[in-house]
Amino acid sequence: MVTKAATDAELAVAAAQAGAAVVRAMFGTALERFDKSGGDFATAADLEAERAVVEVIRTSRPGDAVTGEESGRAGPAGARRRWLVDPLCGTLNYAAGMMLAAVNVALRQGSDVTAAASADPFSGEVFWTDGERARVRGGGGDTELVPSAGSRLVDVNLDPPFPNAPGFRAVRLLADERFTARFRPRVVSTTLAVAWVAAGRRAAYVTDGDLRDSVHFASGIALCQAAGCVVTGIHGQPVHTGAGGLVAAADLETHGALLAMIGSQG
Repeated sequence: MVTKAATDAELAVAAAQAGAAVVRAMFGTALERFDKSGGDFATAADLEAERAVVEVIRTSRPGDAVTGEESGRAGPAGARRRWLVDPLCGTLNYAAGMMLAAVNVALRQGSDVTAAASADPFSGEVFWTDGERARVRGGGGDTELVPSAGSRLVDVNLDPPFPNAPGFRAVRLLADERFTARFRPRVVSTTLAVAWVAAGRRAAYVTDGDLRDSVHFASGIALCQAAGCVVTGIHGQPVHTGAGGLVAAADLETHGALLAMIGSQG
């Protein structure tokens, strides 16, 4: 039975948890695959998880619009309130039997994301924000997210598209001597890693691409902003403007170092 959530943040958490329960239950089973463009695909778990997420949203906010990665846009075209749903971020990992995935749910009101959650189906953690604070729910309680560059781990998204190539390629960071002297690269291929920047488990996250209204990135960006991370596009411009892309860093020093490396590519 789906119950109604009192606040948008509570609804984001509940919806992400519902999707995570499906992802967890279907892990390791024989999953039907559905081909998409560019060699990408969805699995039956993606579709079932999205249905579970949308059902929770519809029960509490029947008048809101929804954009799902698998089902597309639904609801009023010009709706001020639109939920962005990524039911299984890390499908390739998941289909290969790796427990590296996230369920992302975010509410955009006008131009701002005002509530968001990223659930880890396998740890049971849910990273969430009401637009002002950022916390992680696990073990029966909520803990404030505190960014830290102490790990020196930087996650770099190497999946296409690369709209700013050849001027910028994320992969070239890995060959930069300044990067290898200061950081240690990670490529987990799920935007759960963006939430980890907010949580202090990653020093930074870097990707190319147009991320405006992205079902993959909206929740992670909102989490990082609410946690106090430094969040910009790849050239230090306001996020979702100019060349696009994302540099989300735990602090100004880490952010500045990465921008210097990116700038030298041009």
